[in-house]
Amino acid sequence: MNEPTTPVFALDGATVRYPGAPRPQLDGVSLAVRAGECVAIVGPNGAGKTTALRALLGMVPLEAGQALVQGRPVASWRRDELAREIGAVAQREEPAFPITVREAVSMGRYPHLGPWRAPGAADHAAVERAMERTDVGELAGRWVQTLSGGEWQRVRLARALAQTPRGLALDEPTASLDLRHEMELFELVLALVRQDGLATVLVSHHLNAAARFADRLILMAQGRIVADGVPARVLVPATLSSVFGWPVEVQRLPDGAPQLFPQRQPLPGVRS
Repeated sequence: MNEPTTPVFALDGATVRYPGAPRPQLDGVSLAVRAGECVAIVGPNGAGKTTALRALLGMVPLEAGQALVQGRPVASWRRDELAREIGAVAQREEPAFPITVREAVSMGRYPHLGPWRAPGAADHAAVERAMERTDVGELAGRWVQTLSGGEWQRVRLARALAQTPRGLALDEPTASLDLRHEMELFELVLALVRQDGLATVLVSHHLNAAARFADRLILMAQGRIVADGVPARVLVPATLSSVFGWPVEVQRLPDGAPQLFPQRQPLPGVRS
């Protein structure tokens, strides 16, 4: 019998409390994401989804518990060392200065190069492959300031892939993407998980898309994990209605994936 592999990402009893907040943003959260696994963290606004992702990356201090990358406390990693292991795409980021798309994606090689070493053939190949896989090759010469929100999102994912990481941490990766590119991005993420063995943890408000592509869903509310498991076991009408405060029903697609449908509930005193 094979021993379970060490998770690429893990939280163990992690608690995060922001100054002045009435309750912890994370309250004793434990989770693990292994190589070859795609896990989506879902839940309503303010549930602690992004805080959980930031805790995994060592970006917020823990009041209790620990965050681990490859079995090591995340705080013990040098930032360049961690960037060679984990590619991250934050929810929001504005271009800081005028650069081309190719230059932006090439920044993903910096953790491998440091401040003085010039890019070599392997670095150029990693950049080209990342742009090809995210469908931004035709934008290579464009200034990033001229891109649409969806184009910029794909460029940022390409930059993360250029790091050739073992894990991806994605916060709302399909924000600003149209239908085609949203589905292509989810298909790409799943291909990276299946073909390259990447561990991927992503935060998403798109429960239906997450249910079709993620191996597991982690449903959060008020800083705690409400459910963690395969989509069919997490997307339960009673649980979802309680967490989101709105009546829902769940149906199955022909492939068995559960899909969430909010029910109509006219507001009192409002004519529809």
